[in-house]
Amino acid sequence: MDIPRIFNITESAHRIHNPITPEKLAALGAALRLETGVRVLDLGSGSGEMLCTWARDHGVIGTGIDMSPLFTEHARIRAEELGVADQVKFIHGDAAGYVSDEKVGVAACVGATWIAGGVVGTIELLAQSLHNGGIILIGEPYWRRLPPTEDVAKGCLVGSISDYLMLPELLASFGRLGCDVVEMVLADQDGWDRYEAAKWLTMRRWLEANPDDQLAQDVRARLASEPERYAAYTREYLGWGVFALMRR
Repeated sequence: MDIPRIFNITESAHRIHNPITPEKLAALGAALRLETGVRVLDLGSGSGEMLCTWARDHGVIGTGIDMSPLFTEHARIRAEELGVADQVKFIHGDAAGYVSDEKVGVAACVGATWIAGGVVGTIELLAQSLHNGGIILIGEPYWRRLPPTEDVAKGCLVGSISDYLMLPELLASFGRLGCDVVEMVLADQDGWDRYEAAKWLTMRRWLEANPDDQLAQDVRARLASEPERYAAYTREYLGWGVFALMRR
């Protein structure tokens, strides 16, 4: 089980696989008022930066599930680096349908709501692992500016304008699902730059080391086109945030 190889290549140097900076990730942990011993479940945990840094900074314990063996191994190494390997564990597996054996105080899916078919299904899935009064974390894109045409939406690598909402509409949609929005931390353009632009050097170094790889032509084409596409579309139109929800 693995994610498509192209993502393992382009994001192999990433610690955070979303457009959020380490500073904003730390701000989120502080905003949630995490207490020592709180149990956290992270579905689609990537390279484990959220769990590992929150274990170090707040004393949480928890489990991350991710379908990339490369990122899962990176998460385990990070836990060792930060001295929290006894507090967090990382499982290589399919987060879709995963329910914790023990109820948790925070159940998160930050940037991978596709695992349960979207926001609605992901909230329902996370709620199964959550104890009463716990917090659900959802990481999700939204439109900073509404694209004027469907072609602009596709330039943002989005299937259709209707795939995402403007921020006020997204927040209102959580209420319609029976949740109170109790916190949010939004990515800014610097966060987007660090997520997207960091791929470009990774791709260039990978091409230098793997010129004859079967994906080399695809990676070369991405490196040639991505900076312009990103600057024209994603950076201007697409927002992203982590939203903390509590069931009513």
